[in-house]
Amino acid sequence: MSHSASIENFPQPLSGGKLALGAILLAMANFLAILDTTIANVSVSNIAGSLGTSTSQGTYVITSYAVAEAISVPLTGWLASRFGSMRVFVTCLIMFGVFSALCGMATSMNMLVLFRVFLGFAGGPLMPLSQTLMMRIFPSDKKHAAIGIWSMTTLVAPIMGPILGGILCDQLSWPYIFFVKAPFAIVAGVLCWKLLQQFETKTAKSRMDTVGLVLLVVWVAALQIMLDEGKDHDWFESNRIVILGIVALIGFAAFMIWELTARNPVVDLKVFRHRGYATSMLTLSLGFGAFFGITVLTPLWLQIYMGYTATIAGYSTAMMGILAVFLAPAIANLATKMDPRPLVFMGVLWLGIWTLYRSNANMDITFWQISLPMLFQGIGMPLFFVPLTGLALGCVLDREMESAAGLMNFIRTLSGAFATSMVNTSWESQTRYVHAELSGLTDQSGSTTEAMTSAGMGVDQARGIMDWMLQGQSVMVATNKIFMAIAVLFTIAAFAIWLAPRPTKIVDTSAVH
Repeated sequence: MSHSASIENFPQPLSGGKLALGAILLAMANFLAILDTTIANVSVSNIAGSLGTSTSQGTYVITSYAVAEAISVPLTGWLASRFGSMRVFVTCLIMFGVFSALCGMATSMNMLVLFRVFLGFAGGPLMPLSQTLMMRIFPSDKKHAAIGIWSMTTLVAPIMGPILGGILCDQLSWPYIFFVKAPFAIVAGVLCWKLLQQFETKTAKSRMDTVGLVLLVVWVAALQIMLDEGKDHDWFESNRIVILGIVALIGFAAFMIWELTARNPVVDLKVFRHRGYATSMLTLSLGFGAFFGITVLTPLWLQIYMGYTATIAGYSTAMMGILAVFLAPAIANLATKMDPRPLVFMGVLWLGIWTLYRSNANMDITFWQISLPMLFQGIGMPLFFVPLTGLALGCVLDREMESAAGLMNFIRTLSGAFATSMVNTSWESQTRYVHAELSGLTDQSGSTTEAMTSAGMGVDQARGIMDWMLQGQSVMVATNKIFMAIAVLFTIAAFAIWLAPRPTKIVDTSAVH
């Protein structure tokens, strides 16, 4: 994180081949950190199966990384001022490679989740630091190229995740989704140190807001564990879940009070006094949660109940990103020339309309009937993310820009983690409920079972086939219901943006995402 006092002492920006290599290395670091939020999405059922746990516990692989990453993002500013941004960046990048390799070697779900937590801690600072370093190595007249490259990796990475994850999972085996990143991260870390060492920032012995950090970890972890385990323990019927809920609530309240009164808070909540910023964060948390919910649910449903391989499920999910990537630069340009609120409103509402359209699926649906709506739905992504960033950062003071951008990363990552748990929980409970309702209505006369047994099947076999068909239909109904709920969430998020005042200044969205 840059400090205005030391900016004039910075070396000259890079040029030529060195600039190209530096940009590639920094973009790769950001790409790897964001890729990891989705690379395991299509592999959850494979990982859970091979480590002998349920699919619902398999989603810990996604949420553990996201929560750890969300917690480490707000610490980036303090770490950079204490140890120097280059040192922190290179250390995190190399540790990212090491923990990626360890994830692949994990032999139990507990081991894998533990290494994923460490991987998330290493990945968190890579996002904001790759962005500020990118701005430093580019000459001032080429800053837009830096922002463009950085924003592209932020949009492409979550979409590439399911494809890479699916191909590696099907062609090799699930540990390779972790092994493949390790050499890239370690080599990039070493090269960055050699190439960009002169961009090191000055260090200062700044005090760490330890109390704030501990409270942050306590309430986020308690809430996430409660959301992840609630369905297995019958929610608030279980003392464990009640205790976790109380810890999360008290921890959150204490965190809010402490951070608002601390002199050097780990998370600067004072930026929420700006109505435009607070409104933008409300839209971001609802909209991104809904968006992440779709990207987690779609591959799980396609693999478990529609018989798709991880690769094909990955291709289908990735359709969302194709148009988004091409439209992002044009929308970034447009957002600087007009009021960003209508763009955000149209983008989020567009995502909601297509989600509603997709809530009419049935078991006979083809690959293209699933993928084409997702292709068009992707148009909403850059309309949602790019102008929203400009709107949010245009509402805060210049000196608050870094805190505001860090907090935005934190809220986005946390929304994704919470959405994963909520979607999985409601999907399972809805499926059970629909299954119970339908099983009372199926084959009441017994004629179907009779027809199957007279065709030479055993009674148990006939019942098994009927139950599997019933389960498939139950999941289909549950999936459609959740898509409807997500469409409503998108709509609320879209209308919420109008609570923001019209921005008075246009911000260069270099602190995007």
